[in-house]
Parts: sequence; structure tokens; C-alpha cells
Amino acid sequence: MSRLAQTHGLTDIQQEILSTVRDFVDKEILPVATELEHRDEYPTHIVEGLKELGLFGLMIPEEYGGLGESLLTYALCVEEIARGWMSVSGIINTHFIVAYMLKQHGTQEQKDHFLPRMALGEVRGAFSMSEPALGSDVSAITSKGVRDGEEYVLNGQKMWLTNGGSSTLVAVLAKTDEGHPEGTAPHKSMTTFLVEKEPGFGEVRPGLTIPGKIEKMGYKGVDTTELIMDGLRIPANRVLGGQTGRGFYHMMDGVEVGRVNVAARGCGVAQRAFELGVSYAQQRHTFGKQIAQHQAIQFKLAEMATKVEAAHAMMVNAARKKDSGERNDLEAGMAKYLASEYCKEVVEDAFRIHGGYGFSKEYEIERLYREAPMLLIGEGTAEIQKMIIGRRLLEEYRFQG
Repeated sequence: MSRLAQTHGLTDIQQEILSTVRDFVDKEILPVATELEHRDEYPTHIVEGLKELGLFGLMIPEEYGGLGESLLTYALCVEEIARGWMSVSGIINTHFIVAYMLKQHGTQEQKDHFLPRMALGEVRGAFSMSEPALGSDVSAITSKGVRDGEEYVLNGQKMWLTNGGSSTLVAVLAKTDEGHPEGTAPHKSMTTFLVEKEPGFGEVRPGLTIPGKIEKMGYKGVDTTELIMDGLRIPANRVLGGQTGRGFYHMMDGVEVGRVNVAARGCGVAQRAFELGVSYAQQRHTFGKQIAQHQAIQFKLAEMATKVEAAHAMMVNAARKKDSGERNDLEAGMAKYLASEYCKEVVEDAFRIHGGYGFSKEYEIERLYREAPMLLIGEGTAEIQKMIIGRRLLEEYRFQG
């Protein structure tokens, strides 16, 4: 382990967890990641290993069979896993967002029903906000849930579900008019539904279809899908928290956790890119010496390492702020924005250090070069983060004249 991206003030338990995860990454993920990624193959063996380590229950309270750890511990584990293969961190991210939403907002019956099985990895979570035509404009969703006795009937098309095929529980955001008169602000007429389904593709339950995987430039292995609801019937007791009109707030709370996760992924990928760059620079020789001895390469390595350190510090700060119970949308937005941008830059610098070999699929940096762009748009684009940051700054620094 390099001296970069160290976290001070961790407990012995946190350090033991991280050491175990790091060892798992080095032995079980890094040796196979590039091969599996090139084949776009779901990492079943790796996922089973994560289950055995208890990572699917990392943040789930002990009373439900989880480890009851903090968001900081989770983020640091994600950083380590993304260092091995970012797609694996995506598999657990959406699971944890749903588990977090249940823990924070679910009814007692919903917690008792789902969380113990989620802690074991028997129930695997995914969440769904986006739709084909709306991008970042969540208020423009058109998927709708209509009350019919003791059920809701859902219709609509959702997009960009990570774990769409492999999951068995999807938190789906839809509009509901019940109790929300015409003219109600869009974000106050949204509801989160807990949709149980079979894993796989095609019609996974009556009224619910998961088409095949979306082909992607990178971020392979993990399945990314659409979700189509056509007369999907959901029991009324599967409205998250038992109350309609709260879905937007549920999702935004979950996304704050997700943004810390994306920041952690950016830190992990950037750290791996630095490791690859600094290693290659000491192996490759030009003009009679290691390229690491050329000042231009040393400058590049210095910039890369500084960016890794800065992104890690902001990610840790955002996670600790959320763990304290304080509002952290500003810190999460800053961390996600900085870590994803720096990750892209560090990966590109490592790619440049590799020269022509960086363009070869035989070298790991080629995979990282295709993976990094996803972080620029996942859990909100850079522009969305800047909007959040700017609005919060104006709240904090309101002109008093």
C-alpha cells in the first residue's frame, strides 16, 4: 500500500475491515479485472466473495444482521474496491443506496422484511430515477403510480439502472396524484415504490420487463438496463415509508450517499492510475535512463499524487459530515465534482506516461481510460454539482446589505 490517500483517526475495527478488503482486492479482483471487463462478464465469483466478507451488510444496522458501520467505512471500502475494478464498486453502490433509504425512511415492517436479507446479499438492491427523455431533470419524470384499492398500478419507462438485471429489489420513483392537488410542485408529488422482482432479463414479474444490457464504452461487467412498467401492480404497503409524496426527498437523501460513493470510486481509480503510472515510469527507459528521471515525468507524477490526496481528503470530509447527521449536500457535491474531474486527469496522465502502450488492451491503463468518464456523469453531472454548490454557497454567504 502506498503512502497516498491515508485516513487518520480510524478505529482498529475500521483498519481491520479495510485491510481485509485491500487484501481481497489484490488477490481476487486485480488479477482478473481486465480479462472480465474485456469480456463484459458479470463477476459472479467476486460478488460471492464480497458476500462472504459481509460487505453487502456493511452499513446495515447490527439488529438486522449487518455490520452497522459508518458511511466513512463504506466509502473507504469502495475506494479500495474501485482501485481493483470500478464495476464491482457499482454493484454494491446501488444496493447500499436502497438499504440506506430503507434504514432512514422505511416502515418497521419494510425494514424487518428487507434489511436482514439485504445484509446477507440474498436481496440485491437497485434504484431508478432517470428516464429516457429527462436526463438530470428529475422533476420531469412521467412514470406514474395510480391507486387501485390496496394496490398501485405503475406505468412508465425508466433508464440507466445499475444492477437492473441482477437485482431483486428496485426502488422506483414515480409520480402519484393521490392527495396532491393540481398545481402541486412536481417534487411534492413523487413517491418511491419498493418493487420486488426475479433476477434476469425479459418479463421478470407480471407488468415489469428488464430488456437486455445497455452496451457501454466502459463500466462493463455490471449490468446497466432499462426498466419498463406496463400495468405493474404493487401492494400499497410497498410505498417507501408508507406515505406518498415523499419520494423526491427519499431519493435525494440516497443520492447524497451515492455522491460520496462516486467520489470514493474516483479516488480509487485515480490511485490505481497513479500506481500504474509511477510503476511504468520506473520500468521504461529512454535516452539512457528511466523516464521517471526526466523532469517532465516527475512533474506529472507530482501533480497526479497531489490530486489523489486532495480528492481523498474531500471525500473523507463529506462522508464524516454525513455520519455526523449534518446536512452534507455541499460537501458531497464538492467531493463528487473534484474527485471525478481529478480522476479523469490522473488517468489521462498515466495514459500519457505509458505512451503507445497505453493504447494497447494488454495494459490495464486502457481499461481505466474507458472507465473514468462514467464518473463525470454518474450521480449527477459536473454541471449539476456546480448548481448545488453554488446555491448552497449563496445560502451560507447571503449578502446582508
